Amino acid sequence: MEAASKSLKRVITLGIRKSLLELGSATKAELSGKLEISFPTISKFLAQMEKDGEVIAVGLDESSGGRRAKRYTYNSEYMLGLAVFIEKEETYYTIFNCLGEKKEQGKAPSVLIDNGMNLLTQLIEKIITTNSSKITSIAIGVPGSVDHGKIFYMPGYEQFQNVDLKTYYEGYFNIPVVVENDMNAVVLGFNHQKRMENNQSLIYLYFGQNGPGAGFMINGDVVRGSTFFAGEISFVPQYSEHNFGQVLEKGIGQKKRLVNEDEQIDAISRLVASFVAIINPHTIIFSEDEIEKGMLSKIAIASSTYIPSEHLPELTVSNWKQDYLFGLQRLCLDLMIAK
Repeated sequence: MEAASKSLKRVITLGIRKSLLELGSATKAELSGKLEISFPTISKFLAQMEKDGEVIAVGLDESSGGRRAKRYTYNSEYMLGLAVFIEKEETYYTIFNCLGEKKEQGKAPSVLIDNGMNLLTQLIEKIITTNSSKITSIAIGVPGSVDHGKIFYMPGYEQFQNVDLKTYYEGYFNIPVVVENDMNAVVLGFNHQKRMENNQSLIYLYFGQNGPGAGFMINGDVVRGSTFFAGEISFVPQYSEHNFGQVLEKGIGQKKRLVNEDEQIDAISRLVASFVAIINPHTIIFSEDEIEKGMLSKIAIASSTYIPSEHLPELTVSNWKQDYLFGLQRLCLDLMIAK
């Protein structure tokens, strides 16, 4: 009975939280009607949430003949989220409130070295302490394949291989944690920022510091694959003895590597043609640090030698780092609001 009561309380609190964040503000009557919960129950929960500092009374509505109704809004600073992604050169993070408004963004030395888990833990611990423990959810992005929070394929970084980051950090910090593959987070972030239609299919390509990867979104859903291995495009065979990753191997490790060699352009064009034949996406996105806008037409022309040009998707570039952080932020907000 007690468990059922706690579950009901959580459902009602979550409903009020989501409604206020969605509507911006609401009265008790409006919340009661929207959630189909009795007025006295809504009043009781709002009183407690106001006492806890989770909601704020923002004044009274104009009178319509009776008592003026009190209007409430959600305190966007009540909970904060933390998004962290780890790269070969550096570790990036952003702190944001319940509305997704950025409070702080920064970077730290890479944790993809020996003793990397300890370094990552110290970084997160410092950020949580600095923010008075108001951080209530964490999203971590990694350059590897992830199965429900466990990294199972991250070549070159054995210290993270087969590590269940989600379980470890949820136990360590006692707050919800989500761990996601970098390209899955990136395509999610691009989709939310550009407010793409849900029926659109997107592919985000990145050639990166840790080898090439891709993020797929079909009809608004991120595609992770049956074994969470989708996007490991370095394995795609292209020539008699080389796969896509081997063709692009030249230049890996540079902080910025613009694609400009004919062999690389041909390899990318073959990959684009393969995606068109298999998925027929609406848009393929590249990192603006790797592909100049003027290069897109060369890729489109080269791709047309392998696939009819009328079937080619829109080719565009975007800010990979910001898309990445925004995607992790969206995952983190989902955890935060459902807390």
